[in-house]
Amino acid sequence: MALNNPEVIYEDAHLVAAYKPEGWLVHRSDIDRHETRFLLQYLRDQVGCHLYPIHRLDKPTSGVILFAKSGEGAARAQAELASENSVKAYIAVCRGWCPEEGVIDYPLAPVSDFKHQRKRPKADLPRQSAVTRFRRLHTIELPYAVDRYPTSRYSLVEIELETGRRHQIRRHFKHIHHPLVGCPKYGKSVHNHFFAEQFGCARLLLHAHRLELDHPVTGERLFISAPPRGCFASLLKTFGWTTPD
Repeated sequence: MALNNPEVIYEDAHLVAAYKPEGWLVHRSDIDRHETRFLLQYLRDQVGCHLYPIHRLDKPTSGVILFAKSGEGAARAQAELASENSVKAYIAVCRGWCPEEGVIDYPLAPVSDFKHQRKRPKADLPRQSAVTRFRRLHTIELPYAVDRYPTSRYSLVEIELETGRRHQIRRHFKHIHHPLVGCPKYGKSVHNHFFAEQFGCARLLLHAHRLELDHPVTGERLFISAPPRGCFASLLKTFGWTTPD
C-alpha cells in the first residue's frame, strides 16, 4: 500500500473503516472543484459496493473514517457516533505548552464555505454549543527563535470531541491561544513555515487516530485506530513522542 493512499482498516457486512490521507476529499464538493482524489469513490472501487459516509474529516486532516454499506446502517451508525457512548479521538501538535488537560466549552458560529454565505454578518449567525476535551501527551522546546522568543515550544495533545462543529478543534485551540501547527486558516504562518522547512512537514498536524462505538447492527464494541503516517509519523519519531494506541 502506497504511503499516501487510502487503506481499508476494518470491514464487515455492514461497515467499512478506512485510513484517509491528508489532502484527500471525502467526496466531490463544489468547495474544491479542481480536486481529483475522492475517498468515497476510491473505497467503492476497492470494496466493490456502494458506501454511505457516516461522518466527515476535513481535507487537510488524516486518519480514521467510517462508512456504511447501506443507508439504514449509516443512519444507525451516525446515531451511535453522536451518543455519549462513542469516542472520537484525535492527536495534534499545537504551539506552546498547553495545559496538562482541559475542557474547551466555547460556542462556535457556523463556518460558511461559499462567498455568498460569507457576506452575511457574523453577528447574524447563531452560535452553536461546542465542547472539546484534551490532555497533553508530550512537550518539546526547540532552540530556534521562530517567533519573538529565543526558543520555541510545542505540545502533542490527544483530543476528544463531544460535539462535531466545522473546524471545531482548530478553532477551539486558536481560542485558547495554542493554535495547531500547519493550519493556514487558524494557525500562525511563521510556525507553519518553520515545520515545513526544518522538518519537511508542510501539513496540518491533526490526525483522527481512534474511533470507539457500539456496532449499529451487532452491538459489539468497536475499537478502530490508525497511527499517523508520512511526515507526521517522522516528526513524532524525531521528537521522541509516542501516541496512545
